[in-house]
Amino acid sequence: MDPVFISGQLFTGLSVASLLLLTALGLALSFGLMRVINMAHGEFLMVGGYLTFLAAKLSGPGYLWLAFPLAFLGTALLGALLETLVIRRLYGRPLDTLLATWGISLILQQAARQIFGSTGVPVTAPAWLSGAVTVHGGVLDGLNFPYVRLFVIVLAALVLGVMWWLLGRSRLGMQVRAVNQNREMAAALGVNTRRLDLLVFSLGAGIAGVAGVGLALLSPVNPTVGAAYIVNAFLVVVVGGVGSVLGAGVAALLLGFLTALAEGLTSSSLAQAILLIVVVVFLQWKPRGLIPTRSRALEDG
Repeated sequence: MDPVFISGQLFTGLSVASLLLLTALGLALSFGLMRVINMAHGEFLMVGGYLTFLAAKLSGPGYLWLAFPLAFLGTALLGALLETLVIRRLYGRPLDTLLATWGISLILQQAARQIFGSTGVPVTAPAWLSGAVTVHGGVLDGLNFPYVRLFVIVLAALVLGVMWWLLGRSRLGMQVRAVNQNREMAAALGVNTRRLDLLVFSLGAGIAGVAGVGLALLSPVNPTVGAAYIVNAFLVVVVGGVGSVLGAGVAALLLGFLTALAEGLTSSSLAQAILLIVVVVFLQWKPRGLIPTRSRALEDG
């Protein structure tokens, strides 16, 4: 096979994996901590993309400095509203949360159609992201690495690093780990578990909003863009190990590379079928995922 083609597909897979990782982080946190199956999580990605579009309209070429805080805070507030009004009333009933959030996802999609239309809205990348790094000479001569995809990869690495520190080194992370392992004992020791649920759910929504900024730089944003990512994001969570941030990172890389290679060699629909088959076979071997976390809630459920 052409090494330039293979390398190009792997690089594309890395950028896809970056978006998958940012989308899956919130799912990994909310399901691992609260056992909430949030089918509306993809719509946080969509909302982040549309907020990026609005930021570009409002502030011009330097819109990224406005887009990131706007997308994060906007989707985090939306997540807080969803958790307070709906999710909080359905804790301990995962199938009910699935149905309720699926309905909310349809409402958000229809709202996006009413406001922005059914066709995708394009966001032009800033001029400093419009070029590419080109390889000259050797077997990879002519291979291009677009700046915008490199930016998305670096963005995902930075967010993963911040989350790694937040969950592993901060007081918030200590409380999250305690509640994840034994909610009743953590509450008895003084942890406000309901407030922690709200904070973690909002944080996951905000991270998905940041993913929406990266998505808007790569492709037009439309009302159904979240649905295109939610299934693969759930696969990342399951393969990585429910509640594991490191596992989600590794799984996103593996599934992103596999998807890109399969799409390059076959077609998009066949690539999805291959991905599902591989995941099913993998889960027969390691049903708890790559890096499982210990959680009394998950073990008892």
